[in-house]
Amino acid sequence: MKYKADISLLFVAFVWGATFVVVQNAIAFLPPLMFNGVRFAIASVLLWAWVLIFERKPLDRQLICAGSLLGIWLCLGYAFQTIGLLYTTSSKAGFITGLNVVIVPFLSFIILKQRPSFNAVVGSILATCGLYLLTASGDMSINKGDVFVFLCAIAFALHIVTTSIYATKFSPILLTTIQVQTVSITCFICSYLFEDWSLIPLSTFFEFDVWLALLITALFATTIAFFIQTHFQQYTSPTRVALIFALEPVFAALTAYIWNDEYLQQAALFGAGLILLGMILSELPQHIWQRKKSAHLS
Repeated sequence: MKYKADISLLFVAFVWGATFVVVQNAIAFLPPLMFNGVRFAIASVLLWAWVLIFERKPLDRQLICAGSLLGIWLCLGYAFQTIGLLYTTSSKAGFITGLNVVIVPFLSFIILKQRPSFNAVVGSILATCGLYLLTASGDMSINKGDVFVFLCAIAFALHIVTTSIYATKFSPILLTTIQVQTVSITCFICSYLFEDWSLIPLSTFFEFDVWLALLITALFATTIAFFIQTHFQQYTSPTRVALIFALEPVFAALTAYIWNDEYLQQAALFGAGLILLGMILSELPQHIWQRKKSAHLS
């Protein structure tokens, strides 16, 4: 089941990376937080329809609180990232967001008392180096936008860790539904506070690219993706999830190459390889290293 979970989560990373270009084209018309509010609202309707038709399970206070907390961490991640992008570059934001690959093991140790394996630690370091090579533009100065994006990385890391806590306690479909609905509501609130709705032309809501992006992301990148994460994270560790999700920018770069003819430099290609190597290394059984160490000592 562990490998089935890894493959399923890898599919999620692929979907998120593959839809990056679609979202990027859509937010040229619709502000990011408003876009996410509508996207998660559509996904919420789809999930509630499924629950009412097929599940019909009762909701309790603990489930609502758990799903709401997951939704708040997720929305804070999107909100901090969006605000940060006002003051920093997208390449730096991509690298800093990806730092959750090293934040997650740290939080797992503090919150869940889970000590990361040697493989996971080395894999996280390799993935972080790869993220830098893949996304960094050479400007390592720190501005307030970078601080906001770092808060975004912490929020996403807390979302992964918290999902591990609740995934085994509640129905995955109900937990996903409450979570997605919470994100929709909080994104609309954040959009109202930080985005000027009066600047959105009415014609925007009749743009084909906008609705195509909304429907694709609502179905695949939200409804299906977050259900898969919520369901399968009970069979793997938060650190492994963060490493798998580190492949998202790799899939995003590959999609940009296919659809927008965006070429990667050699350093970026090497970075993508390091991320993949980090994930593969984390999958290797721990006893391999123990055997090598024993052989060396003997």
